[in-house]
Amino acid sequence: MSFGIDDLPVRDELRGKSPYGAPQLDVPVRLNTNENPYPLPEALVERIAERVREAARNLNRYPDRDVVELRTRLAQYLTDTSGHEVGPANVWAANGSNEVIQQLLQTFGGPGRTAIGFEPSYSMHGLIARGTGTGWISGPRNEDFTIDLAAAEQAVAERRPDVVFITTPNNPTGTAVPAETVLALYEAAQRAKPSMVVVDEAYIEFSHGDSLLPLLEGRPNLVVSRTMSKAFGAAGLRLGYLAAHPAVVDAVQLVRLPYHLSAVTQATALAALEHTDTLLKYVEQLKSERDRLVTELLAIGYEVTASDANFVQFGRFEDAHAVWQQILDRGVLVRDNGVPGWLRVTAGTPEENDAFLDAVRDVKKEQRP
Repeated sequence: MSFGIDDLPVRDELRGKSPYGAPQLDVPVRLNTNENPYPLPEALVERIAERVREAARNLNRYPDRDVVELRTRLAQYLTDTSGHEVGPANVWAANGSNEVIQQLLQTFGGPGRTAIGFEPSYSMHGLIARGTGTGWISGPRNEDFTIDLAAAEQAVAERRPDVVFITTPNNPTGTAVPAETVLALYEAAQRAKPSMVVVDEAYIEFSHGDSLLPLLEGRPNLVVSRTMSKAFGAAGLRLGYLAAHPAVVDAVQLVRLPYHLSAVTQATALAALEHTDTLLKYVEQLKSERDRLVTELLAIGYEVTASDANFVQFGRFEDAHAVWQQILDRGVLVRDNGVPGWLRVTAGTPEENDAFLDAVRDVKKEQRP
């Protein structure tokens, strides 16, 4: 007799769900997971090796539980790049921005509480909400994937969520959220509960606009989350962080696991922060390639959602998954996020983007009568 997950005493809200994940296929061009396509520069690789070697000498001891040095360097990076003063007490770091989100929901969500996000958006918000026993509310968006502010304010007022997620630039659509919209939703959330408002800025370094970090001033229930996976080209590092009022940083430490960031992770992240100038030059290259993808896709005849990220959502298709397969058959892997009629492509190297554009040109020709 076969025995599977449905035979286990799994919580009801997890039954019938699928784990998060994109296909990991061995194809010539992989543009489906929003990774930075450029390997770390050799000077940084050497510096990582030096710092990890130093850390290895003390691996018999637990790492710095409060990650003070790393938080200090992250605070300096945020200050330098946003113009808004951020101190170590305002910063917390964890294993990827997903663990940051998990800790926030463990602290401010949980059984009997709810969180809202405006979908389509980053699906892990809802998945982590369910994993922490937090009720999930799917909020509205407009046809062009911007947030329907009036409807969103109404949803917050009526549903009174404990946590509000705002993703800017939004994944998978790439659309940015104006500061005015964030402020309006923050005020609506405070009138309703008050609630925590989490601005997910995983892709902010690729944006045409500025970070919303300055909005933290005077708003203790506002949180900005970031990651080193995208702009820093360090998806394999698994390092995310948040900026918020020091009270929020104190609160999430109530649920963090002891010594949650290894000494090796801290050493690697510190090395990367020594090379921000070099790494951000790659960001400028990717922004240029993203804009080229938008221009070329429009010229081919596809619709494109305005993008402030390192990816582009394009369509529209009667059967998006069939088109995804046609592109894959040409050796290029893009992402089918399940948004009806749309696919998403990550900005890669110029050569990778050329291969993608050749593939979608072929697909377009096949679709013509």
